[in-house]
Amino acid sequence: MELTLMVILAAIASGAIIGVFLGTFGGGGSVLAAPLLLYIVGVTDPHIAIGTSAAAVAAIALFSLLGHWRGGKVKWPCAIVFAISGFAGSIGGSTIAKQIDGSQLLLAFSIAMAAIALSMFRKPAFAGDPDVHLTPSITMRIAPLGLVVGMAAGFFGIGGGFLIVPGLMLAAGMTMSNATASSLVSVALFGAATSANYAISGLVDGRLVLLLLAGGAVGGLAGIAISRILSQRVRTARSAFAAMILVVAAYVAWNAIGALTVHPA
Repeated sequence: MELTLMVILAAIASGAIIGVFLGTFGGGGSVLAAPLLLYIVGVTDPHIAIGTSAAAVAAIALFSLLGHWRGGKVKWPCAIVFAISGFAGSIGGSTIAKQIDGSQLLLAFSIAMAAIALSMFRKPAFAGDPDVHLTPSITMRIAPLGLVVGMAAGFFGIGGGFLIVPGLMLAAGMTMSNATASSLVSVALFGAATSANYAISGLVDGRLVLLLLAGGAVGGLAGIAISRILSQRVRTARSAFAAMILVVAAYVAWNAIGALTVHPA
């Protein structure tokens, strides 16, 4: 696609939006990446939107991770086990997704978005242990969960943070703030694996990736600052964000169904 001034500004703004939500919540922000590329930036091929967004999300998550790391929030042993376990799953999921019709993939993506939003409304059953350490029993719980989440992240081209955060809280017993920070390790790795798989098939626009990153760098810093400000009101903020994702999911589904009706797969 031609990089007009409007496209450039839209891509930078989209990256900033993704960065803010990734930095604030660790998960959820990545699901907006593909819709932003399709409906704001103007990308026409759903596969290119997903492949490109996966690359940008991986880099933005890595940038946000550095900020949380400096804050001492990342539980590295647990985070690394989860990420490595999910790596193969993300490759498998993205390989399957490339074979599916674009409109059908978007319809499935909208359903995943709705599921993500609904999961964000749930209140954690426990506060978590800020001093949790990796043990053999925790490893046995984290590893298979990472594989499944990685496959879902690869298939939908999303970071998977919406599953990683509650998964780490449940399997490892860590706090939400630790899980949010630690989830970014997997978000970065899953996104990198997925985008590399799409890039092999020529389904990643490197120019848009760079523009998304330009905005995401600023948005990520803002998100980290916002996460500290909202530390006592995380539930309210997450609920508002979840409601927005539901609206976007409905819009994506409406467009996908319309495309399938006009041009059946």
